[in-house]
Amino acid sequence: MASRVVSCCALLLTLSAAAQQPQPGIDSDTLMRDLEVLSADAMEGRRAGTPGGARARAYIVERFRRAGIEPFGTTYEKPFTFRTSQEGPAQQGVNVAGAIRGRRPDGPWMAVTAHYDHLGVRNGQVFNGADDNASGVAALLAVATTFRDLPPEHPILFAALDAEESGLHGARALLAAPPVPLHSIALNVNLDMVARDESNELFAVGTHHYPFLKPYLQDIAVPPVELRFGHDGPNAMGTDWTRDSDHFVFHQAGIPFVYFGVEDAVHYHKVTDDAETVSKAFFVAAVTTIAMAIRRLDAHLGAIRRNRK
Repeated sequence: MASRVVSCCALLLTLSAAAQQPQPGIDSDTLMRDLEVLSADAMEGRRAGTPGGARARAYIVERFRRAGIEPFGTTYEKPFTFRTSQEGPAQQGVNVAGAIRGRRPDGPWMAVTAHYDHLGVRNGQVFNGADDNASGVAALLAVATTFRDLPPEHPILFAALDAEESGLHGARALLAAPPVPLHSIALNVNLDMVARDESNELFAVGTHHYPFLKPYLQDIAVPPVELRFGHDGPNAMGTDWTRDSDHFVFHQAGIPFVYFGVEDAVHYHKVTDDAETVSKAFFVAAVTTIAMAIRRLDAHLGAIRRNRK
C-alpha cells in the first residue's frame, strides 16, 4: 500500500497537540525495584527453561496483574517449544502476554515487547543481565502502569518474551500464534537494554526502514538523555541493529518497528551487568522518554497503519 502523504504543517499541528496532552510520570522507585528483583542472584540469570527463568516469569506475571494488563483468556503464560538447531533437542520457553484495551479497542494494535531471559549461570558465575534485559522488562511494566492510570487511545499488546538470547524464539512463537490477528498489529516497540550509557545516548532504531515514524519521535528526549537515530540501513553507524533483537521478527512479518536501546558497553554479556552498575538518572530519563514516545505513537497509530506497506 502506498504511503499516505501528510502535509508538514498538519503533522506539526498534530504533534504539538499530542505534546500538550497529560503525560503521567514514571515511578522511579518501582522501576528500579523491578530491575533489581529481575537481576538478582536468585533469578540465576533467567536462562530460558531454568528454575531461575521460571521465578522471573512468576514475578512478571504478578507485575502484569498489578499494572492492569489483562490476560488473553485465563492465563498470561504462553508456552512454546524451540530448538537452537535442527538437530538439537526440543526446549521449552514461555512468553508472558496481555493487553490494555484502550479507548478504541477495535482499532489497530501496538505491540510493546521486551525479552526477560538472559544467559543464566556459566562456570559457577551468575550473569544477572540488569541492562540486558531486566531494564527493558522493567521499562515495559512502567509504561503499562502509565496506561493503567491514563488509558491509551488504541489497544496495546504487552509481551515479555522468552528465549531471545538463543535466537529470538519467543518473538517467533508470539507471531506464529498471535493472541490478536496479525494484520491488526500496526507497530512493534521493542525495548532491549535501556538502562546504561556513559554518553547518555538512547537510540531509536528503525526509522531508516520506516521513515514515516521519525517525526513522531523527535523532540521528546528527557534530559540527560539524548535520543539518536541510526544503527539501521546503509548508514548504520558501524553496526546495524535491525537483526539484533525481537523487533527483527516483526520486521520480517512486514510490521513496522521502533527499537529503543543503547550501545554495547563494558558490561555487555558480562557478570558485571548488575543493578549496581546501572545509572538510575539515565534509566529513569530513558524510560520516561520511551513512555512519551509510545504515547505519541499511540495517538497516531491509525496514520502509522495507513503508512504500512
